[in-house]
Amino acid sequence: MLGDHSDQWDMPAGNYEMFSGGTKLDDAKDCINSSATISLQKYSTTKTMKMVEKRWKHAGGHSNPIGLKGTDEFVMKLAELTGTEVPQKLKIERGRLVDAMQDSYPYMHGKKFAIWGDPDFLLGAVSFLLEMGAEPTHVLCHNAPNGWEAEMRALLDTSPAKDSLNVWAGKDLWHMRSLLFTEPVDFMIGNSYGKELMRDTGTPLIYIGFPIFDRHHLHRYSISGYDGALNLLTWITNKVLDQLDEDTKQIATTDYFFDLVR
Repeated sequence: MLGDHSDQWDMPAGNYEMFSGGTKLDDAKDCINSSATISLQKYSTTKTMKMVEKRWKHAGGHSNPIGLKGTDEFVMKLAELTGTEVPQKLKIERGRLVDAMQDSYPYMHGKKFAIWGDPDFLLGAVSFLLEMGAEPTHVLCHNAPNGWEAEMRALLDTSPAKDSLNVWAGKDLWHMRSLLFTEPVDFMIGNSYGKELMRDTGTPLIYIGFPIFDRHHLHRYSISGYDGALNLLTWITNKVLDQLDEDTKQIATTDYFFDLVR
């Protein structure tokens, strides 16, 4: 994995090391001898993958393992490149995710979201929202590269609600603030910079993305793979339930307790 920063983000207490863990230099140098290279972030590695294809002569292309579909594509590409069967462990992880998605689908279906972030993150996260029947009403990418807007538009066009879903390439959160007043949504998904939007517009914020300064430990949880998709599902669905509780407690005639009535 180039580069593997997981240990650097999650060092234990004790003796501090500036460059703990990570990909070993010898392993990085040996990558040219691999049979294939897969980019996990298409738009962040454009020049890198040109070099990989031209100088290393590697196949593999790119894959975005966020959400069910994205992870399925990544796993099947690995199986194809290696000529091996998908391990039972991954099949179990996938089954758990599908089961959880079925449980949570009624709460996310039809909910309107505003979301912002980096290009590759947005493609994966929006794909997952669509899998859950949600409506990504405003998808904003300040640093959108060439080709990204068209790819996002094609993804949104797979939704039955496509006519009300919008892509905002090259815009910033000041633009998003105006959108939240003129075309409000149920929830926002983004980093800490959305906190002022939450205060100004009253739109609940679900903290997913980078950077996150004002909440603790979220960087310890992956959003990639089947387990990562389960994390996304957990955070989003529970925020929906939190808001549902908050809304219904204001109305005495509908003050019921969801799971407590079972």
